[in-house]
Amino acid sequence: MMKNTYLTSHFPLFSIFLFSTAFSLYAESWIVSQLIYFGLYEGMMDFFSEGGIKLTLLFLLLLLFFMIFSALKLISDTNIQLSLLFFSKDVEGNDLQRIRSGSWIFLIASAVSLLVTQHLILIVGLFVGAVFIYFVFFLYKVSESMTIMGMIGMVFFHMLFWFTFILTVAYALMKLYNSFIASLPF
Repeated sequence: MMKNTYLTSHFPLFSIFLFSTAFSLYAESWIVSQLIYFGLYEGMMDFFSEGGIKLTLLFLLLLLFFMIFSALKLISDTNIQLSLLFFSKDVEGNDLQRIRSGSWIFLIASAVSLLVTQHLILIVGLFVGAVFIYFVFFLYKVSESMTIMGMIGMVFFHMLFWFTFILTVAYALMKLYNSFIASLPF
């Protein structure tokens, strides 16, 4: 059996594309239903066909979600390598080789997410579940090159980083929302 280290190198790209597609399909159907509810859809059909509206919306949403997930992947990879730099005793990069097979987790979860595109909670649950399972997998695979204190430090490093990141994004969105609401004429 051929064992090639690059065999799973394309799985993150597929995972990003599949998760982006699942979220895009849900968002596209939600936006169309909101446009119909507010009575804007009929006016849009004067300029586009129904298929053209849906296809354009899907393309733009797919591009948006693809960029978001790609950025998260880049941030995550950098965070993982920084944590290995700070807390791992491995200096040759063997830990990175060991965790590479974890891309299966995201690929499977993203493929399943396509089956539940009408349920946002399930799509988000699959994504969060894949992140949690991958984090446990990651800790298990790198544990042999770490001390107990290094492992604790790594867990706190990741938890603190992602907590701060999510809190900062939520704060920025809240500020933007509040400024938008305050600018509306009443």
